[in-house]
Amino acid sequence: MAEQKNEQPIARHLVAPNEEARHAAADEKSMSVIQAIKLYPKAVGWSVVLSSALIMEGYDLALLGSLYGSPQFNMKYGVQNPSTGKWSVPAKWQSALSNGARAGEVIGLIINGFVSERYGYRKTMIGALVSMTAFIFILFFAPNVQTLVVGEVLCGIPWGMFQTLTTQYASEVSPVQLRPILTTFVNMCWVMGQFIAAGVNRGCVTRDDQWAYRIPFAVQWIWPIPIIIGVALAPESPWWHVRRGDREGARAALLRLTSPEKDPNFNADETIAMIQHTNDLEKEMSAGTRWLDLFKGVDLRRTEIVCLTWIAQTICGTNIMGYFAYFMQKAGLPTIQSFNMSMISLALGLVGTMGSWFLMQKLGRRIIHFSGACTLFLLLIIVGACSFAGTEASNWAIGGILIGFVFVYDFTIGPVTYSIVSEISSTRLKAKTIVLARALYNTSNIVVNVLTNYQLGEANWNWGAKTAFFWAGTCGCVVVWVFFRLPEPKGRTYVELDLLFEQRVSARKFASTHVDPYAHSFDRKETEKEMEKAEYKE
Repeated sequence: MAEQKNEQPIARHLVAPNEEARHAAADEKSMSVIQAIKLYPKAVGWSVVLSSALIMEGYDLALLGSLYGSPQFNMKYGVQNPSTGKWSVPAKWQSALSNGARAGEVIGLIINGFVSERYGYRKTMIGALVSMTAFIFILFFAPNVQTLVVGEVLCGIPWGMFQTLTTQYASEVSPVQLRPILTTFVNMCWVMGQFIAAGVNRGCVTRDDQWAYRIPFAVQWIWPIPIIIGVALAPESPWWHVRRGDREGARAALLRLTSPEKDPNFNADETIAMIQHTNDLEKEMSAGTRWLDLFKGVDLRRTEIVCLTWIAQTICGTNIMGYFAYFMQKAGLPTIQSFNMSMISLALGLVGTMGSWFLMQKLGRRIIHFSGACTLFLLLIIVGACSFAGTEASNWAIGGILIGFVFVYDFTIGPVTYSIVSEISSTRLKAKTIVLARALYNTSNIVVNVLTNYQLGEANWNWGAKTAFFWAGTCGCVVVWVFFRLPEPKGRTYVELDLLFEQRVSARKFASTHVDPYAHSFDRKETEKEMEKAEYKE
């Protein structure tokens, strides 16, 4: 390996050692998970509070897929098939409902990209929660499917803001050892929302009145007020304060996130120095924080990885999970049994997400994602093969395999994606990178939702369980991309990741390449002047 000074050609203005930043980084990386929790218990608590907003998104998106299997919902918002006498929501309106929420989320993501860096995560989050509370009224009182679509679009706006705010906050308030746990807890909240939706629908599906679908919509009012109170009391991210040039604000926020008395070696000023050093280094590597900077230099590679990692979630067959009850009914199982199996699968999804926390302490993100994608590919092939039997036994076998599918997804690709997207993006472009990636994720979901509705619709393609073959093909593409393009960020500080990307280290060599970003310190005269100008006035 070349000498360290030759490894870092970007350091044009470095003049002296930065021992404060080096010491803080070394302490952070040497902490065990238990030590990190003891030092950062408040960060864990506040991150959990903000992440719980994702329960609402997971709840509603799973709710729609489950309601398509509810007779009362179909009678209210669907049409009757004259040949069979059955009621169902036409595929075009199913697509409009699902895609309306996704379209609203894209709008929310764009709004968040401009608002959160200017006003902070807390204020943006509170505004989104307040608007969410109001928009739920539209869903609850919707007299027809058209109004329901409008409600989904409007509710999608705050959901889109939750999607990125929660991940950004979790990644910035936690040390290296807690970062994968707190960012993947976002996925757990999403699964919890799905599980609650399945449970509520299971309890209401046997009702023969309007409350069979109104109660599930009304349940969404449970979350906003408690979360608003929690967010109002939470501290802002120290990284946000540093990017705004407010070092004292960053120090005050850090002290509110930690319990220094638990670790006599902890030094808040050293940690702020590390954050400052990372921010300065990224300025040296890439001038500016504009949207255009996402597609320049090494940041283009980081943007590609974050975007495709998130899109991989939609094209590896996961839409079958969102339509689990509906899918199982089309495969031939009774309505009640479909909901029962849906709840079992989601319960295992929760267990899988918790299991991923332990898995990520031992294995890297890359190997977890790759092995998960390979396993999902095989399971989809098996599901498709079982569909040819067309017997009751094969339908139950499909249900069992899909339960395994949900568990594997929530043990691997589902949670690890949130860790990857929060670590790979640079800290100065994190908000915009995650916003862009999630917007593309939602856009891909629109396409996937349309395809799934037509693939499963009796009046359309009516593929049934053979749909799994299609998604096995797209899942195979994910396997190939991960092998060649997804790097390993496990155990790396943000500044180490910056240098690995700057040196254009290949994805397969990320884990073994050594870098020392603290060999020198910055002459910050020009940097401090820039920060005083309030950079984020775009």
